[in-house]
Amino acid sequence: MPEQFQIEPMGEHDYLVRVRYSGGVIESRFQASPAVVDELDAAEADEQRVIEETALYLAERQPVIDLPPMVDLDDVAAAYGDHYINEMTRRLKDS
Repeated sequence: MPEQFQIEPMGEHDYLVRVRYSGGVIESRFQASPAVVDELDAAEADEQRVIEETALYLAERQPVIDLPPMVDLDDVAAAYGDHYINEMTRRLKDS
């Protein structure tokens, strides 16, 4: 599991996520779907935190080298369903 993600806001709900792993650096663009951010009851100002927690969530389920070049929160929510929404809600409230 990666130690740290670097999150860089790119505007318009887009973020560049970088993570170092034993073989180098992975970069992936994340799209913070306003609908998913709303469902998580996270303010727009917390989007970056949602992206960071989503990247961690995905890294817990797959090697970071397998992260696609583009990750949309709509797709993550569709793939993992209520588990993703419930887990993100819990993580955001715990912080």
